[in-house]
Amino acid sequence: MAESNLSFEQAKERVQELVALLDQYSHEYYVLDSPTVPDEHYDELYNELKAIEEKYPQLIQNDSPTQRVGGALLEGFEKVPHDSPMLSLDNAFSKDDLTKFDRRISQLVDGNYTYHCELKIDGLAVSLKYVEGKLNQAVTRGDGTVGENVTANVRTIKSVPLTLKEPLTLEARGEIYMPKDSFLKLNEQREENGEAVFANPRNAAAGTLRNLDPKITAARNLNVFLYALAKVDKAPVDTQSDALALLDRVGLRTNPDRKVFESIEEVWSYVEEYQNRRTQLPYEIDGIVIKVNELANQETAGYTVKAPKWAIAYKFPAEEARTVIRSIEWTVGRTGVVTPTAIMDPVQLAGTTVQRATLHNVDLMKEKDIRLGDTAIVRKAGDIIPEVIRIDSDMRTDNKPYVFPEECPACSSELMHLDEEVALRCLNPKCSAQTKERLKHFVSRNAMNIDGVGERIVSELYDQQLVQDVADLYYLQKESLLKLDKMADKSAENLLNAVEQSKSNSLERLVFGLGIRHVGSKAARLLAEEFETMDRLKESSEEEIIAIDGIGEKIAESIYSFFRLEEVDELLKKLERADVSMAYKGKKKEEQIDSETFFSGKTVVITGKLEQFTRNELKETLMNAGAKVTGSVSKNTDFLIAGSDAGSKLTKAEELNITVIDEARVIEEIES
Repeated sequence: MAESNLSFEQAKERVQELVALLDQYSHEYYVLDSPTVPDEHYDELYNELKAIEEKYPQLIQNDSPTQRVGGALLEGFEKVPHDSPMLSLDNAFSKDDLTKFDRRISQLVDGNYTYHCELKIDGLAVSLKYVEGKLNQAVTRGDGTVGENVTANVRTIKSVPLTLKEPLTLEARGEIYMPKDSFLKLNEQREENGEAVFANPRNAAAGTLRNLDPKITAARNLNVFLYALAKVDKAPVDTQSDALALLDRVGLRTNPDRKVFESIEEVWSYVEEYQNRRTQLPYEIDGIVIKVNELANQETAGYTVKAPKWAIAYKFPAEEARTVIRSIEWTVGRTGVVTPTAIMDPVQLAGTTVQRATLHNVDLMKEKDIRLGDTAIVRKAGDIIPEVIRIDSDMRTDNKPYVFPEECPACSSELMHLDEEVALRCLNPKCSAQTKERLKHFVSRNAMNIDGVGERIVSELYDQQLVQDVADLYYLQKESLLKLDKMADKSAENLLNAVEQSKSNSLERLVFGLGIRHVGSKAARLLAEEFETMDRLKESSEEEIIAIDGIGEKIAESIYSFFRLEEVDELLKKLERADVSMAYKGKKKEEQIDSETFFSGKTVVITGKLEQFTRNELKETLMNAGAKVTGSVSKNTDFLIAGSDAGSKLTKAEELNITVIDEARVIEEIES
């Protein structure tokens, strides 16, 4: 029965069903990392619930999945005292420190004891209180005695259940963090928008959780691991491992990479294992937490004023290196932001040779007082992107203050430092560097996916005046291409075929390829699904755009302004004359999932070198077949698709007895 035809009583009953189902599916997706239904099915149920709630607002529950998107702006954060202090931990920095800790424990505790080891997540400590199974309050650690009430923001984190699986009253403590990929995407977006970047995922998580706009928190993909049960009614536990098993049972997210050991030697092996594996994890860790496992032994060992005597945090040595800055290179992005990069003496960092490091923007350079010839301390932000942390001023001799450029390095236009931005910006819309960057973005795999048009070809096409905007790509002639350096007859044909093939892409690829400020691939897909044609999207109002779930005010304003520009209208007409598709070709929002595939509801990981697909093509193919594609192998993985030179992921899959298949099997199953 359509939701519009439901009576109030029928709607009330259906809301209960939908909330229960969506909570179950969300738990499987965000907590267990093991979805049982395709994303499209979840979206159908979510939209049905939203439609019923719009018709009967009185049926909206506080724990409805629709209430996670974030509400009104907060005026501030209420100070809340903790029922029991959120203590810090003493630190260990060597095997000898751990041996001394073990010796102290043996003197404090009578009889046998074991150690519970957990990864030390680099995030922001939080306490979650549930009353009779309902999320009642979320409070930051603060000074350990008093924290800040961040409940409105924590409600937007999808891995935090609003209702537990059992109606228990409890307090769980843990760490809210930002995954590495979310951190990198956030900083890329902020850099492109001329905004200040976050120094590391921990700062990004803290800044996001303490933002007064819950909608911003909702959009930034925070996550949580709970690591302690501070108190619980009606469900006593005897060990730390039992406590975390209880948290698992009621639907709270804990880290599965935890173990119990009987000796400090076994603990040290665990420490060494994760010190080597830390860069492979999808989140940052800065050490290992070691706790006496038995709660009775914890009580016997006791506390100091600042920390429990029964626990210690082993801190990994910092992944940093020292080198000398020789020059600074300035590059212009497609939005005109001019970004500095330090060119340095080569140095080994986290297993690779590094010679370039991002400096982010002018304000950060001034803040760190970076000069040519300075000795810099560098590290990899999010274990991936090299960046300069600070300058060793004691090593400085007579290095002169750095003189910042006043002209665009590409077009010589005056650079502007706008009041609301931390970056220098070239405002010339005809700037050659910006045009080249827009072209590179347009042909990229996640946009129009025009194979064979790389950075070198883009530069040549522009410099030879064969292409001045993205639409010119569709008017290229073979004779002109053959004049390019190293362009042979066959490669020219391949390029033109790739351009021709891209004309039939679905609308979301074109929308993303146009490079509208703030519009990523996900937002482009939401827009394409909603409006279905470029004409309808062009003519939409700001109100219609912002009404789409997942599209915020900033994005809506940017989209609306973009399509009001005269040059954009001309560009779209030029693309249309070239027969570039202006229609959405994916499943319509109202379409039901009416068929199952081999990959429906399966969790899949891709590794190794592929021959038949690019990695993005294979990922998109699998997602269209109903699979969830993740980056790491776990016990929840159903299939590992292995190409040649598969490494540690293949080894782990074999250890966990996970089915390993090749590209040929994928093609066979998709075609069938």
